Amino acid sequence: MLSLDAELGWGFHDLERLPIERVESGRRGWTVMLELLEEFDVPATWAVVGHLMLESCDGTHAQHPAPDGWFERERGEWQDRKDLRFGCDLVTALLESDVDHEFASHTFSHVLFGHPETDRELAAAELERSIEIATEWGCSFESFIYPRNAVGHRDVLAEYGVSAYRGWTPNREGARAVFDSMVRDQSLLVDPYIDDYGLVNVPASLFLFGFEGTARTLAESIWTDPMVALARRGIDEAVTHDGTFHMWLHPNNLTTERDDKRMRAILSYLERRRSESDLVVETMADVTRRVRQSRGVDGVSTRLNTEAKASWN
Repeated sequence: MLSLDAELGWGFHDLERLPIERVESGRRGWTVMLELLEEFDVPATWAVVGHLMLESCDGTHAQHPAPDGWFERERGEWQDRKDLRFGCDLVTALLESDVDHEFASHTFSHVLFGHPETDRELAAAELERSIEIATEWGCSFESFIYPRNAVGHRDVLAEYGVSAYRGWTPNREGARAVFDSMVRDQSLLVDPYIDDYGLVNVPASLFLFGFEGTARTLAESIWTDPMVALARRGIDEAVTHDGTFHMWLHPNNLTTERDDKRMRAILSYLERRRSESDLVVETMADVTRRVRQSRGVDGVSTRLNTEAKASWN
């Protein structure tokens, strides 16, 4: 399984210091990932920030109970950066893809649900606005990905009809992930389960861009790309064992052709292993349906189908 946090500028708008390369790579990475997933016919769960689906706004959002200054960057230095604030063209490309992707939510404005300053009212407003915009597009969502993996207000998700979320698995990125998997022989597989709110928690297995910078360059010079090695290991585990391997990334992680190469290597290996085994690629919606059915609860896939696409086209 592969999930993507699709956010453009909204993933960074609250930060004092911006990672400029990633901020400017969101559109590029989105397009590259769509092309690669089409090439290898891999369906993924795309969690989209709702604001990207607006055609325009004044940056005020007066009815939104966000804390003071939450939309300040949008009103200020990004006022003329529509490419960072809006993404109707990118969302349309996602919905028009020949691959059966799942459309999911990443909140309306990337509010961190797990932070203490995010109260229930704000969490509910983020979901309400996301549902409203999706409905205007003729879409709906049942899966939710927490911004920065800050899990919180699961009761609100359940109240608003969300069925699943991506849970956070500690030590599944960077050098620690490499050490645990390669040295300690720790499994990369996860077991999705129904939590105490009736939601299906689909834990993350591996963040595909957690080993970067000098460490990545050094590892590649004497060995190979560590993330490609871990992804292949996880895929192999999914072939031979009973469990789920859940990779994730942001489109803005693809800042150069070097990053494209990483994703191509992972997806091509996935394609090979899928062709020679009974490996199945699922979305979060597929996993949710499977887990619920195994527990005697009805589940309905929310993959985008022809009828859903036609409703907004």
